[in-house]
Amino acid sequence: MTFPVSGVHCPFWLPPAVAFVIALLAAPTGISGAFLLLPFQMSVLGFVSPGVTPTNLIYNTVAIPGGVYRYAREGRLAWPLARIVIAGTLPGVCLGAIIRLRYLPDPRHWKLFVGVVLLYLAVRLLRASQPASSEDHLGGGIRFELRGEQFAFRPAPLAAVALLTGIAGGIYGVGGGAMIAPFAMGVLRLPARAVAGATLAATLVTSLTGALFFQVLATLGMGGAPARPDWELGLLFGAGGLVGSYCGARLQKHLPERWLRRFLGLLLAGVALSYLATPLAAQCLVENPGAAGGTPIVRWMPTSRLPGSLRSRRSTMLCPDGSASGALRAAARTGINLPGSVDYEGL
Repeated sequence: MTFPVSGVHCPFWLPPAVAFVIALLAAPTGISGAFLLLPFQMSVLGFVSPGVTPTNLIYNTVAIPGGVYRYAREGRLAWPLARIVIAGTLPGVCLGAIIRLRYLPDPRHWKLFVGVVLLYLAVRLLRASQPASSEDHLGGGIRFELRGEQFAFRPAPLAAVALLTGIAGGIYGVGGGAMIAPFAMGVLRLPARAVAGATLAATLVTSLTGALFFQVLATLGMGGAPARPDWELGLLFGAGGLVGSYCGARLQKHLPERWLRRFLGLLLAGVALSYLATPLAAQCLVENPGAAGGTPIVRWMPTSRLPGSLRSRRSTMLCPDGSASGALRAAARTGINLPGSVDYEGL
């Protein structure tokens, strides 16, 4: 199956199948799994244009309601917590979308920062394998009750982290739960049963706003055609995620708190280390594109070796795997005509 907006070629069943597995594993900890879906789209499917960010937000918008419905139905959704997170992430995701399109068409520059934050939160989660006691929860701040149990949290640090998370979410195409949930569990010491439903609900609102905001910006011509989301691909991901998040939310109450915290901690640690250890992807340069009588030459080199003047050229395209075939795919995806044979030069 071919998706014309993104240029992705894959079997019809692959996007929903992958999304189902990701959502099933992620929903019990209060995250949607979008930060796992993003590298799958870029590295496996080859969707590397800025449009991958709003497409990821479409997945969140369709997938998360299954988990939110299940948490709300069973009285496991803390709305006071969700409101504070939404108040911080909503303006952040809009600001992040503008930064993504205007200043960071290649968002890898934020990878180091996000990797360090995720690694810190992973360490906090793994060190505190159990949440704080009920007495600690009631120390001050905003109080709420969940299925007869009392909790409290400090709104100021949560709102500040939510704002930064919203900005990162607008840049990377994630709703923010991957940072909010571990912060609430690892730093505020709230249990997963109090956090999961609220962070999923906040991620849903943030993702819907972000996806619509990206569409508006693309319609206004900010970021150009590559910023348009692939609704067809996003809806397929969302369909699988919808079922997966519902099943994951239902499964959560049967899982020990220690398992959930350790799973989320290890998951974050793995993603953080991959962000910190992955070398800079290659950049592809196409010379003589479509020139009469000229043979286009596809060049690639690590970003660190590209002169500043070349980094800003419109002919520079993201090629995550750094391969010749990846360079050609990137060239084709951006509409550059490559007639006849193509010479490949690795620099």
